[in-house]
Amino acid sequence: MVVREFRKSDKLADVCYDIRGPVLDKARQMEEDGQRIIKLNIGNLAVFGFEPPDEIVQDMIHNLPSAAGYTDSKGLFAPRKSIVHYTQEKGIAGVGIDDVFIGNGASELINMSMNALLNNGDEVLIPAPDYPLYTASVALSGGKPVHYVCDEQSDWYPDIADIRSKITPNTRAIVVINPNNPTGALYPRELLEEIVQVAREHELIVFADEIYDKTLYDGNTHTSIASLADDVLFITFNGLSKNYRSCGYRSGWMVVSGDKRHARDYIEGLTMLASMRLCANTPGQLAIQTALGGYQSIKDLVAPQGRLTKQRDLAYDLLTQIPGVSVVKPKAALYMFPRLDPKIYPIADDQQFAYDLLAQEKVLIVQGTGFNWPQPDHFRLVFLPNADDLTEAIGRIARFLEHLRKRHRSVAAVAA
Repeated sequence: MVVREFRKSDKLADVCYDIRGPVLDKARQMEEDGQRIIKLNIGNLAVFGFEPPDEIVQDMIHNLPSAAGYTDSKGLFAPRKSIVHYTQEKGIAGVGIDDVFIGNGASELINMSMNALLNNGDEVLIPAPDYPLYTASVALSGGKPVHYVCDEQSDWYPDIADIRSKITPNTRAIVVINPNNPTGALYPRELLEEIVQVAREHELIVFADEIYDKTLYDGNTHTSIASLADDVLFITFNGLSKNYRSCGYRSGWMVVSGDKRHARDYIEGLTMLASMRLCANTPGQLAIQTALGGYQSIKDLVAPQGRLTKQRDLAYDLLTQIPGVSVVKPKAALYMFPRLDPKIYPIADDQQFAYDLLAQEKVLIVQGTGFNWPQPDHFRLVFLPNADDLTEAIGRIARFLEHLRKRHRSVAAVAA
């Protein structure tokens, strides 16, 4: 008797999410064996002692008894109204209640926005390096991810000429991640205006990921790209996960703004998909109004003596002391994206590099190709662990890299 094998869909062939990939599976196995892993792989703030504001927690507890029912498919009125007010603070014009969709984190809404837009073969411009959910969502929706280069020599800013060179008749949209994950870059207004002009000329939708818009260092400020024009269609994503240390609450939102006149059918598609999932989780929605209207404690963490700032500076100083390692100092977000000089570290497979680092030094990072960076010469780490753990982790990375340098010198000597 022939037993039928059940295989995953062909639509998953080009989908990967290495932030939670095979190297993490190895880390879990090692932990089950009793080994302690220092995790620098994911921006899950709670596990590093970053707690959500007390007032958010108390409001959710207070409202939980009345949170058992479905809400409107786009979300409750009060949190959506507070999001409208927030868009006004950010200078985004013309946003009403019906333009706001609340989701189970921004991730759900990113998937929804791509599913509602893309037909087979439609192209979306996505930064390289990227947050890999965008590449995966476009591919899963039947579209084709096309990566434009962000230039490490120019503070990881998008290369406008490269963006223009990648546009074809099939291009439907461009993704802008600002502040950026994984590089920590923060884009100036002038650069954003150039991207808006490209979108205007080619009638593209701008998908703006601004989930880190308050996690800013050194007195920097954030400009919402949707505030710069009303003749381009913008879809802006944000949420509570990072600025409010509430990852597990799964509370995010999507705002439609700009030129909506020619997007009625697309917006109808978004509304249809929002209705199909019934609604976002109600307890998470109940945290939004309090979060946006309350004391912004993120400012304390990113102040000159704040914990995030001090840990960013520590990680930067320790990494740049390692021979052959260079880092663009992050202006925002929770990550840095160090470069390994290929002449000193001739790495052919950076996933194997991450795997070996984990196996030998019990430090978990994510390889650069996991963020759709084309060369195996970068990796991403979070600087969320406390100073002692961060110092220990980067010390282990330094020791591992020292072994790689010695091995490379030995191989080169034999070859000579």
